[in-house]
Amino acid sequence: LAEVANPSALFLAGRDLAAPGAAVFAGVEGARPVLVEIQALVAPSTLGTPRRAVVGWEPSRLAMVLAVLEAHGGLKLGQHDVYLNVAGGLRIGEPAADLAAAAALVSSLVGVALPHEAVYFGEIALSGAVRAVGHSGLRLKEAAKLGFAKAFATAGAAKEEEPPLPIGAVASVASLVADIAAAGVAARPGKRGGE
Repeated sequence: LAEVANPSALFLAGRDLAAPGAAVFAGVEGARPVLVEIQALVAPSTLGTPRRAVVGWEPSRLAMVLAVLEAHGGLKLGQHDVYLNVAGGLRIGEPAADLAAAAALVSSLVGVALPHEAVYFGEIALSGAVRAVGHSGLRLKEAAKLGFAKAFATAGAAKEEEPPLPIGAVASVASLVADIAAAGVAARPGKRGGE
């Protein structure tokens, strides 16, 4: 047996930084922070009942996030197959992964890669609001240690006056969808400032 000094680096090895549908989740396993990539694929379905497949996360949690994205994010996912995977074989049990999963799903649907230097964490409520989760300081420190430059979470995620990473506040699923869609519009070739 050989010791793994940094599990987060192991779980993030081999990431495709330009691919849509991937978000890095800043999680906590026991008392240890772990960063892991959540991958999503949303594709038009040819079946009467679209497929929903999940590896490494709760299927009921995915169903809830999809329902909230439809009801409060304005997305139409009823005619799409949805696949969600936690890279590296880790099994995530905490609700803090909701925001990262939602970001990966929206990214895949609109075909826009998320910022590769960002991490996501936060619980999504049925109202569409994003709620704060515990151990935010641990999550942010681990992300900063691994070279990440920004975190997307609730505005009150950092208790410190000077958090280790700047936080892009996400108040709701609707604002998350709007931000990712706006990034996609800005990244399209042929678009300039006033067009």
